[in-house]
Formats: sequence, C-alpha cells, structure tokens
Amino acid sequence: MTMHSTSGSTADVVDILTTDHREMMELIDQIKSTNDAERRRDSADMLIAEVMRHSVAEEMFVYPVIEKHVPNGSEEVEHDKKEHDEIVQVMQQLEDADASEPVFMERVGKLGELLNHHADDEESDQFPKLRAHIPGDKLVDMGNKVQNAKKLAPTRPHPSAPHSELFHKSVGAGVGMVDRLRDKLSGRMTG
Repeated sequence: MTMHSTSGSTADVVDILTTDHREMMELIDQIKSTNDAERRRDSADMLIAEVMRHSVAEEMFVYPVIEKHVPNGSEEVEHDKKEHDEIVQVMQQLEDADASEPVFMERVGKLGELLNHHADDEESDQFPKLRAHIPGDKLVDMGNKVQNAKKLAPTRPHPSAPHSELFHKSVGAGVGMVDRLRDKLSGRMTG
C-alpha cells in the first residue's frame, strides 16, 4: 500500500514555505521584466498580498514551534520578526509609490533583496533544523495550518497595526476573530 495522497496534503510546512519563496521571487522577476506601469502595480499588489499571508502564517504556526523545539529558537525568531518588519516597511513604501516612477523599481529591488535574504536564511538554516527536530507528521500538520492561515490573513500591510502583534493577539481567540479582523482591515483599505 502506498502512502501517497492524491489531495496533496502530504506536503510539509517546509515544502509549502519554500514554494512560497519561489513564487515571491518569480513575482519580483515579473515586475522587473515589464515596463508597463499597470502590470507592475498588479504584480506588486499580488506580491504584497503573498508576502503578508506568508509572514502572518509563519508567525502564527512556525515561529512558536521553532522557539520551543529548535536550539536557540527564540533568538532566531526574534531575528526573523525584525526581518518581517523591515519587509513590511518596504512594502508600505511600495504601496505609496507610483509604478511609473523610478523610485517604484528601487523599492522593488530593495524588497527583492530582503526577501531573498530572508528566504535564504530560512531554507539554509531553519528549515533543515525544523526537519531535524520535528516529526514528519507534525510538519505536515503545520503545513495544513499554514495553508489555512494564508486564506485568512490580511493581504495589505497596515501602518497602524503591526501584523505580528495583531495576529498573536487574535490567534488565541480562534479563527472567528481572525476573520473579523480581516474584514475590518479590508474595509479600512477600501474606505
């Protein structure tokens, strides 16, 4: 009997987050490869949404496990959260920039560097440690949680609401609150 599942739910958290990193870098390349301001803006918005979902999911379900089970996990998580905050700042600047202006591409370049560095850190250092310290079935379970969190996460960086703080506060209260939070955030963005 084979253990392969056709639903694809056997992907573990490392597979899922690594795939996210690839998709982010592809979007950076897409932005760089077009001169069309509208296409640049669309790709940038997609990228920002993807990075927000990924970051929130990591902070909800991956970082607590690293803190608990990986040697020096707390320091690693502290470092990662600082990087997330830097990334969010650049994304806020990118949202404010006109896609037809040179500054837009400068910020895209900066964001690409930060994302590349962050992805590199995780893939070369943390992900192997996760696999070394966490049983495979738990990694698959974490992967499922990350996928669900990505569906609920806010897709825009919001200056007055740090994503990590919002989500750490809301996770305890369950998914309903995350949902309400998302609605509130998206309502505020369009209003």
